[in-house]
Amino acid sequence: MNFLDLSRKYDVQAPRYTSYPTVPFWSDSPTTQEWISSVKKIMVQSQSTWSLYIHIPFCETLCTFCGCNTSITKNHSLEVPYVDRVLSELNLYLEQVPELKEKELEVLHLGGGTPTFLSSANLEKLFLGLTKNLKLSPRFEGSLEIDPRRTSEEQLVTLKKLGFNRVSLGVQDTNPSIQKIINRHQTLDETEKITQMCKRLGFESINWDLIFGLPLQTIETISDTATALLKNKPDRVALYSFALVPWIKPQQRLFKDEDLPVGEEKRKLYEAARNILIAGGYQEIGMDHFALSSDALFKSLKTSKLHRNFMGYTDQKTDLLLGLGVSAISETPDCFHQNEKVISKYEMLIDKKEIPTLRGHKLTSSDQKHRLQILDLMTKYTTQFLDHDQFEKVKPELEVFRQDGLIEFDSKSIAIKPEGVPFVRNICMSFDERLQAVKAVTEQKNMFSKSL
Repeated sequence: MNFLDLSRKYDVQAPRYTSYPTVPFWSDSPTTQEWISSVKKIMVQSQSTWSLYIHIPFCETLCTFCGCNTSITKNHSLEVPYVDRVLSELNLYLEQVPELKEKELEVLHLGGGTPTFLSSANLEKLFLGLTKNLKLSPRFEGSLEIDPRRTSEEQLVTLKKLGFNRVSLGVQDTNPSIQKIINRHQTLDETEKITQMCKRLGFESINWDLIFGLPLQTIETISDTATALLKNKPDRVALYSFALVPWIKPQQRLFKDEDLPVGEEKRKLYEAARNILIAGGYQEIGMDHFALSSDALFKSLKTSKLHRNFMGYTDQKTDLLLGLGVSAISETPDCFHQNEKVISKYEMLIDKKEIPTLRGHKLTSSDQKHRLQILDLMTKYTTQFLDHDQFEKVKPELEVFRQDGLIEFDSKSIAIKPEGVPFVRNICMSFDERLQAVKAVTEQKNMFSKSL
């Protein structure tokens, strides 16, 4: 079966597996105190490590493809109150888990929304407020997502001075017609100017975020975007599949069906961009990332230290990922926790000096074992079966992948072949115990975006 036939066969709804269990299957939600206990349990261990994620929800305009939790506003007077509440949230944790003060912070990542919605002064206020009572690791990585349309040299100078060393530029596509339909007007000159500014200031790793499968995209337009990228040579590239989920994000209903590349047409877009990136010296990382051989992400792949979490592929793995801000997700080895998603409710809970718990999931022993298997498949393309019972249970589905030349397996382990990497999400589904338990139901419901 050729690649296009495989694409047709396996282009089904599938989780992205930035977590396991995936969010639709979270069931046993922790109380706030149970979540705090999970954080404390891991932080009292002598060799445990941790990182911080801060969600900045504000955007001045709505990109109609976006699936993130955002607040659309041009009111910058919201900056200081929001920063103050994030700092208050961290203090709530420090009061209840003082061990966080003793452990070195490995990573701080600002995501959004648009982190550079904040002024340089408020970015500094946020960073200094977060770190004043914390110890930073000698390996500390400070990273953030930046919008080239909303980022100034003053902000970048401030961020570099504070210790940020990695930036990710939202680019998506450089074609004006595509930018118009997704409501993201961003000239190539703006993108290149910020990229070169970041290089000049000495940021260690620069990433471009691209998306394939956007409305009106063609092989020609995505090739133009990939070629423009090569001229600027960022250290990393994220080439994400457009996740069409209009039942979650109503703004995506603005797209006409005939404007959207689907199935094999969509996959050809990825292959066109991929071929240009590979020819330009980039190495493929996981299912949607690329990096130069000099970048830490590539080195983590070669040393089997590549990790995947709610932010995608990363070269840093910590025992605790603590998320602060509206809708932020946290994780420990045995628990997931998500903050309140409505900003007014988040603010109310913080003002009442309460952890803004919305929901989460307490991982069972079985969850934890399957989580490690799926993580291994997503990062190493191989895993061991838990036991003979599991092997017999998943064997029929795996046999289909083997007959299609995508995997190899025996009674002990499975390995994904290079030809199978584009279908890693599909293969992981065989190990998704919770999905398999209700598969007949999920196949009839809109739960996930398509896999290709």
